[in-house]
Amino acid sequence: MVVQGADLEYGPAEFPSLLQPLIQGNADVVYGSHFLGGQPRRVLYFWHSVGDRMLTLLSHCFMDINLTDLETCYKAFRREIIQEIPIEEDRFGFEPEITVKVAKSRLRIYQVGIGYRGRTYEEGKKIGWKDGLRALWCLLKYSVAELFTK
Repeated sequence: MVVQGADLEYGPAEFPSLLQPLIQGNADVVYGSHFLGGQPRRVLYFWHSVGDRMLTLLSHCFMDINLTDLETCYKAFRREIIQEIPIEEDRFGFEPEITVKVAKSRLRIYQVGIGYRGRTYEEGKKIGWKDGLRALWCLLKYSVAELFTK
């Protein structure tokens, strides 16, 4: 099962490279990362990249994994894996929620470099600073908050 952002900032032509670790039996989940080299990447907003990197760094601390792109809208899962994960969030809270739940399940996570054709707000980009705060809340909620409720 592939998660693809509806705005096509990540191209479907890259499905084969995203699926390869699954097909080879090496991975349970594959993240496409526009921070890994090798593919064209449109240069856009500085503060978006700061937010992405901050959330990714926090994910390293809370989950003890070393993803390069937590907020990627380009992921592939073995079907049986994604069917077992209860999903609560919508919008951009999905990214940290699913990553925390995948990391806690100790699944085999791979990354592949992908291109990125980001859009400007004039071209229809929807994410803003409030979505970044929601993603931070979700990262804390699913990774840390349960420690205090036990």
